Amino acid sequence: MAIEGKDTPHMRPIRLGMVGGGKDAFIGAVHRIASRIDGRYELVAGALSSTPEKALASGRELGLRDDRNYACFVDMAKREARLKDGIEAVAIVTPNHVHYPAAKEFLKRGIHVICDKPLTSTLGDAKKLAKAAKSSKALFFLTHNYTGYPMVRQARELVGSGELGPIRVVQVEYAQDWLSVDVHNKQADWRTDPARTGIGGSTGDIGTHAFNLACFITGLTPESLAADLQSFVPGRKVDDNAHVMLRFDGGARGMLWCSQVAPGNENSLKIRIYGEKGGLEWHQEDPNYLHYTPFGKPQRLLTRGGAGMSPGLASTTRVPPGHPEGYLEGFANLYTEAADAIRAHQDGRPVDTLVPGIDDGLAGERFIDACVRSSARNSAWVKLDG
Repeated sequence: MAIEGKDTPHMRPIRLGMVGGGKDAFIGAVHRIASRIDGRYELVAGALSSTPEKALASGRELGLRDDRNYACFVDMAKREARLKDGIEAVAIVTPNHVHYPAAKEFLKRGIHVICDKPLTSTLGDAKKLAKAAKSSKALFFLTHNYTGYPMVRQARELVGSGELGPIRVVQVEYAQDWLSVDVHNKQADWRTDPARTGIGGSTGDIGTHAFNLACFITGLTPESLAADLQSFVPGRKVDDNAHVMLRFDGGARGMLWCSQVAPGNENSLKIRIYGEKGGLEWHQEDPNYLHYTPFGKPQRLLTRGGAGMSPGLASTTRVPPGHPEGYLEGFANLYTEAADAIRAHQDGRPVDTLVPGIDDGLAGERFIDACVRSSARNSAWVKLDG
């Protein structure tokens, strides 16, 4: 059942499967909560771990039937595609190196894919996955969840309407501190292992979020960048800090900082956008507020659900102003909008969605690749690979 007050069509929930997200996993639980908030999905199958015993135990904890609880995502894709009541969509919430092989198996069988970011662990795999997605009858969604926040959507509308004038400067940062030392646990181990996370550390894990947010709000296309990457923790094989300068089409300039070794920061994602006629500022840790300053006039505080919010964004918020919404609700917006797109696709209607997709994921992989190439050349300017 949809949450009261949420304008959601009354329809049978989409049958959802999940790859990864078993015991001790963080992001799988987030995806499951997000899928349930508006009642648009029902989890009916899973291959929740690469360890068969753990996969079985995890599935039973979530109430999955044993015959829909798989030890291998390939077996899951094959069998679910044959079942009359098989899954219609699958959430892939594994470490990065599994995204491509898992997504490929479901896409080629016409099962819609909702994949965690970044797209893959290598640019080569990203290009192959893009080809697979574009040749599939199924849809592909990438969960850059910060694009689901209402005030991020408001910022995008303000830029798109021309309120800021031509964009000149974009500054975005995402700072954390949890990898400031040589920590070892389930989450840290795969994120600092190039074989599983890819060539980018902080650039891939959180830098791609900052990069995607800048592109989503401004609509600008980055042409080239100059990056200075560090691995401050001794022995770490991927970057844990990056400073990146960006050149966008149309002449705008940008700066991106991502760090997982910045004590005092938890998930400090911030963006500032300055145009000829005004500026915007938004902080993820205080997400219900957007600061808008027309040039030469007092700053305006736009609030989620408040008088200054675009009426068209009402469907992205669930509770009255002053009652905080954030991470889970923004994530849920992507799941709900993906459900709308899936139903439209099934009905033969045009699909129009703001949920990031395969092209956004490919852009993120090009960003990581370009950062690593630039840093290796003493921060030389490099083109983002086409």
